[in-house]
Formats: sequence, structure tokens, C-alpha cells
Amino acid sequence: MGIRRRRHITTADRTVTALHDEILDLGDTTRTGFEDHNADAVLLAALGAARTGRMGDIVQTIQAEQDRIIRAPHRGVMVVEGGPGTGKTAVALHRAAYLLYAQRELLAKRAVLIVGPNPAFLGYIGEVLPSLGETGVLLATVGELFPGVSATGTDTPEAAAVKGRAEMAEALAAVVRDRQSVPDPVLEIDHDGYGTLYLERAMAEDARARARTTALPHNLARPYFVFHLIDALTDQLVERLGADPFGGPNLLGPDDIAQLGKEVATSPEVHAAIDSLWPALTPQGLVSELLADPDGYLPDADAKVIRRAAGAAWTEADIPLLDEAAELLGVDDSAERAAKEAERQQQIEYAQGVLDVSYASRTYEFEDKDEEDAEVLLAHDIIDAERMAERQEEADHRSAAERAAADRTWAFGHIIVDEAQELSPMAWRLLMRRIPTRSMTLVGDPAQTGDEAGCGSWETILEPYVDDRWELVRLGVNYRTPAEVMEVAASVLRAQNPGFEPPRSVRSTGVRPWVRAAGDLPKAVAEAVARELPDEGRLAVIAPRPLHEALAAVLDGVSAGGPLDLTHQVVLLDARQSKGLEFDKVLVVEPAEFKTSDLYVALTRATQGLGVLHSGMLPAGLAESGRP
Repeated sequence: MGIRRRRHITTADRTVTALHDEILDLGDTTRTGFEDHNADAVLLAALGAARTGRMGDIVQTIQAEQDRIIRAPHRGVMVVEGGPGTGKTAVALHRAAYLLYAQRELLAKRAVLIVGPNPAFLGYIGEVLPSLGETGVLLATVGELFPGVSATGTDTPEAAAVKGRAEMAEALAAVVRDRQSVPDPVLEIDHDGYGTLYLERAMAEDARARARTTALPHNLARPYFVFHLIDALTDQLVERLGADPFGGPNLLGPDDIAQLGKEVATSPEVHAAIDSLWPALTPQGLVSELLADPDGYLPDADAKVIRRAAGAAWTEADIPLLDEAAELLGVDDSAERAAKEAERQQQIEYAQGVLDVSYASRTYEFEDKDEEDAEVLLAHDIIDAERMAERQEEADHRSAAERAAADRTWAFGHIIVDEAQELSPMAWRLLMRRIPTRSMTLVGDPAQTGDEAGCGSWETILEPYVDDRWELVRLGVNYRTPAEVMEVAASVLRAQNPGFEPPRSVRSTGVRPWVRAAGDLPKAVAEAVARELPDEGRLAVIAPRPLHEALAAVLDGVSAGGPLDLTHQVVLLDARQSKGLEFDKVLVVEPAEFKTSDLYVALTRATQGLGVLHSGMLPAGLAESGRP
């Protein structure tokens, strides 16, 4: 916009305590005397400030490379790739605010969906957009995107990986096809008063073929299957009862045939037989059936990994399966719509009665009045029964985000996905259904892919949906992690990939991370926390989940399991939970127990200092990084 400098004014109440000019146009040689010798003074002050457990906005420190992404044109899919600390999440949130402002009319109606890796992360970023004046946003994990289902269970990494594969969609479709069966060779139906009806295989195959030809989801195609079989069974009954023994035309008239058809259509026995061939199904029932008995639908090894007892708690990896099942099945809401229409007609009739009474009473009142008084308008003259009934309907005052949260089929105006490299192919199928316009901002770092179900590669993620019609932008500056910490973290990845280059850190603290062996690990952790705890800010203990109970027992005010409260001064979490978060100081425990990508994440959460405690061997790279 032609701006040459940005002036930062710091105040204490009504007193100006500091002035700083940040040069934006590096070609401008004019100086005011308020330029700091360190051109990034304001930025560095913000980066060095103590953490509160909640992400703040970056309005005062937005950098040029970040601003270009925030204001990018509102079209298609933009992928924002960057290593730890490059501000990917902050940029994505500010892009959401920018789009909500620039595309107000559209996005106010459709809302913006922000998908995060875990509830702790969503709590961490939850105040950013409201602080920027935007509330038309739904924040959710993938596990929260199937209304009415809470994902409280936990999968093994192997089970989550299998459930996340695209082949699960084929398995679910196969289960649905198998539930559209035919008799072998005939299904006998005891039809009260008329003897036995015979539902033959050919009859059912014809009905099934017609229903499938509609290309409708299972439950929506079911009425076609039902109606065809009822017609066929009625024809069978008509032929039996109305046959002329002398070979003449059928003896039953149209009224007789209609009555027989009604009796067949209302027969519980007929419907029970048809239900056994093409039952109405629910997503929960279909997925439970597959997980309880996956044999024949998946390879033996995969079937063994995901098999579980019926009634088990839903997991986050189950949610995309439920969504896929819902797409395959559809919802036959004809009965619900009929009930609503009947209620509407009842309200209209009631309103008409009110108008009629009003008209009759006013007519009686004006019988003896003169003509001028009789011309006074009545309710009957200015409103009809239908409009009067509509005015009594309860208005929906929910925001677009609230309505979207309750509607699985909602189409969002824009979707932002953080840690996008972690999502499975099945999760991407779920998200793409919610954004038919493909207006998306994807944020992530393939080097941090820790989930076995994750796609990792942007090409793998996007090619099935947008081919090559997407834009990749990279953030190459690390604003969070000091250079000393970043060098130690990078050494872990370089042990596997010697050519790995981390993002460039903009600052250095002069304090090198420390690595120490410990015999009594919980005791060593407690001592390290007491020693390293900052006067202001937050300290995170990042440890493998099996160690949490023992560590929580020696840390005051810290509990294992349950929801994380990032506003506490000391937080205990595992590497996956720490994704997207940042703390003043971080203590990584037993690093060899983490996957390399997870360890890289854990080591890059600190803004000030990092310590490592271990009782076993150190992983490659970390052992060679030195022990000050």
C-alpha cells in the first residue's frame, strides 16, 4: 500500500514511554531519529515476552512474508509450509480474519471452519480471532465434526493408520452392497388371510437393480426397492385371487386391486421380509458392524488390527468413517418432512379459525353501524392464515458457526487446516465434502509428520481433489525458537536426512540446551522443574505417555490425563499434544522413546530454554549435539 514505515508508540497510561520507527521500504533513506539500531526491536521484544498459555495476535509484528500470505487473493487452495516457529498458525488465523473482513457477505453466511490437531491447541488459539473482532468461525478437531458423536476412545497408532486409509471407503461401500441382498432362492411370507406370498430371487434382483439405477444413497434408494417389491407381490396376489378358471381376463376390478395393494403395503410380515433384504441403516450401525467383523472386507492383518467389540467408545479415527457411512447411506427424512408438513397445516387451520372468529365477531359488532364505520380494516383483510401461522414459528437465532456445528452437510465458505500433514486420506474426504468451492488454507510442515495415518506430501493430499490447481508458499524464518535450540533439534533430523535445513532463527539467547542422564527420572524431573521454572511464563514437561503418572506424582499441581490447562505454569504433555504450542522453557524427558518427527516437535516448543533428561540411550543426533 506504499507505506514506508510503521511507527510503534509505547505508553504507560497517558504517558508516551517509547517511540520506534520500523522501516518497511528499505529503499527509503529518510531517517527521523526514532529508528532503533536493531531494526527488529519491536519484533524481538514480542518474541521474548513471557508466554501466557494463550496465543495472542501478531498485528504489531506482522512481517512482509507473512503479510503477503495473509492478504493473498481469496481463490482456491493455498498451502502454507514452514518449519517450527515460523508463525504458520498465526498467519492462518490472521488470514481468516482478513477473509472474513474482505468477503464479509459470503463468509458471514457460510462461516469459516478452522481444524486443529487437538483440543488443547484449539484452546490455545481460541482468543486470537475474537481479539481481532471476528466470531464467525467454528474451531474443531476432526473428532468433533460428526454432530451427535463424541470421540472419547483411543486407538492404537496401527489401528488409526488402517482406519485412515482410503481403502476404508471401499470397505464401507462393500458392506452397504452386501446389505442389499436377495433371497436364495425364495422368501416365503405368511400373508394373513391370503395364504403364502413368495418373494422370489428374480423379483428381488429386478427391484434391487432398479433401486441402484437411481444412484441414490442406500436409505434414499430403499423406497424404490420397497415399492417395486410391493407392486410385484400385489401382482402375485391379484393373479392368484382373480384368475379366471376358463382363461379369461382377471376377475378383480381396479378397486379390488387397489385394496389388495393397500393390504400388502401395510402388512408387517411383508415389511419384515423386505427389511431383511434391504434394511434401513445408520452410520453408527454400519461402522460398528464393520469394526466388529472386518473379515472379508480388509486384508487379514488390517482386520486383526481394527477389530473391536461392539459398543466400544468412538475414536477420532472413527469420525471420518462415520461421515463416509453417512454419505453412502443418506437420510430418508420423508417421514419427518411429512410430520412437519402436517404440523404446519394444523397451525394454518388454527390460524384460519382465529381469523374466522375475529371476522365473525367484528361483523356482528358492525351490523348496526353506519357504512363509514363498517369500512374499518380487520385482521382478515391484511393477513391470511398461512402468513399468520408463519409468524408464530420460532426463529433460529443461532450464528452461522453454531448452525454449522450441528449440520453434517454444511458447506463452509473457507476452511483452514492446521498441522494439515497429519490428516489421513479418510479425514481429507470428510473435509472436502464440507468445502465444495475448495477455498482452503492448509498449514503444516511435512518434516513434523508424526501420525502414521498422515499423508505428509501435499501432492498426495490434494491431487485427488484439485489436481495441480493449488499454490504453495513457504515461511523460512523461525520467530519462536532460539538459534541454539534450533541447532540441537535440527541435529536429530540430520541424523536421518543429512541435507535437512531448518528455518533460520531470528534471535539467539546465548544459552545452549543442556542434556543430562538421570538414575531416578521422576526425582530428576522434579528438581529440574524447580530449578528452571521461570518467574513469569510457562514450563512444559514433554514426556512419553507411560511416564505421566509417575511424573505427575512429583510435580505440584500437575495431573496425568484429562484436558490440558495451558494457563498453568507447569504443564505435562506428550509430543503429539505439544504440536502447535509454545512455552518459555521446555523439559524433554526420555527422548529415545519418541519417534524422530515427534522428538523434533518436542525440541522446538521452547522460546527461551531447553533441557533434556534421560535414563536410557540418547537418540542419534541428540547424543552428538553436545552436553554443555
